[in-house]
Amino acid sequence: MSNILIIKHGSLGDLIQANGAIKDVKNHYENRKVFLLTSEPYSIFMSECPYIDGVIIDKRLPRWNLVFLYNLKKLLSKYNFSKVIDLQNSSRTKFYKRFLLKKAEWSSSFDTLEPGQSKKDFDKSPVLDRMELQLKKSNIPTKYIKDIDLSWAKEDLSNLIKQYTNRDYILLFPFCSKKHLNKKWPYFNDLITKIRREYKNNYSILVAPGPDEIKDSENLKANIVLEKGKSINIKKLISLIDDAKFIISNDTGPAHIASHLKKNGLVLFGSHTSAEKVSIGNSNFKVLTVKNLIDLTSDTVMKQIRINLN
Repeated sequence: MSNILIIKHGSLGDLIQANGAIKDVKNHYENRKVFLLTSEPYSIFMSECPYIDGVIIDKRLPRWNLVFLYNLKKLLSKYNFSKVIDLQNSSRTKFYKRFLLKKAEWSSSFDTLEPGQSKKDFDKSPVLDRMELQLKKSNIPTKYIKDIDLSWAKEDLSNLIKQYTNRDYILLFPFCSKKHLNKKWPYFNDLITKIRREYKNNYSILVAPGPDEIKDSENLKANIVLEKGKSINIKKLISLIDDAKFIISNDTGPAHIASHLKKNGLVLFGSHTSAEKVSIGNSNFKVLTVKNLIDLTSDTVMKQIRINLN
């Protein structure tokens, strides 16, 4: 029997948002095996996802690397994929369609466009709306695409958390990709001082840095959550977010997790994009948007914390 391939390379926030679509695809093809082609940093995490039957790692080496392309094509051919659901919709995956998986039926945002509609215009729509349209175009029912369930990724963190706090905690995500420094709000230390002054010993303040963020986190007046000196894995990160009393975050992957877990908190946006476009925010996880993040004061954020922390 032929298999189904979903392509989603990352980032973390993108993979979290794709979980609903992945579940819909698996439910539609319940009698067939569904595989995910993704980047190595997310392979272990997604291998535990109950909606897929296996993970294939794409090293995403340059396309002029003919040995890499030959080996990837040879690997993919072993799985006899008859259908590809391209949720990455990048120039790389468009290339894969032409040269690596051209015999398979293909679903992508390019196939979803209405007559006369450009991909540039299509990409202005919220990301979950785009995925929904793409799956519907392939006659895949979309029951879970906007109702993302991360319960499969939670685990008991009590032994880890008690190393850092014995009370409720506020969790901060003050980091962002080095490629997108315009997403980084610069006043987290000021905010920490104000939170401590306001709430005394009611809450601990924690940060959970990624591997490249540990050094920067040492400059923050907060408890740094690590495991054996290293960043916690994605499942532990999801569980840490789920157990938090309140979350304040830049526009990063953890903010997407907090949003889909419907946690109380704030996500801070500049003009780099809109919360609506990236499908983040709800009645619990509020969006605070300004034109330039450098103009967003810690007093303004603190005011929103007072309103929403309960």
